[in-house]
Amino acid sequence: MIRRYVLSVLVKNTSGVLSKVTGLFSRRGYNIRSLSVGETHDPKVSRITIELVGDEAELEQIKKQLAKLIDVVKIAGLRSKNSVYKELVLVKVNSSAEKRASIIELCDIFRTKIVDICIDSMIIELSGTPEKNEALLKLLDEYGIIEMSRTGITALQRGTCSLHEDN
Repeated sequence: MIRRYVLSVLVKNTSGVLSKVTGLFSRRGYNIRSLSVGETHDPKVSRITIELVGDEAELEQIKKQLAKLIDVVKIAGLRSKNSVYKELVLVKVNSSAEKRASIIELCDIFRTKIVDICIDSMIIELSGTPEKNEALLKLLDEYGIIEMSRTGITALQRGTCSLHEDN
């Protein structure tokens, strides 16, 4: 069955490691839906969060191929029911004086931040689940989205479990 999967991959923080990981996907024809990378609390280790769509067999193949990379420390699949997924979106929308109040009201309902206002546009910061962000983006589309930047999801497993436990 085709569905969304999220992988959390701890890697050694070395030059070219991201290129090696993404190259693995492209060489095998797998598509990355979103990608988020950043250093962990240990500066020698980075966490790569990869969102992909596929079936269980493809997921297992990807995990096996990732495990073969020398810089990969640990891999975990994260399920939405026992993980927290978040995404950051910056979206610039048209905001004439007549429409500004209704846009601000939408932002209040969705608990977002307005981070910049100009005469005829504003930039809104959305931080939430991809589904929540998508719902607001559909509503903002009526006002005219000028441009947008998305981080891709980042995620952690709930509870005291940690990919760093064995390291």
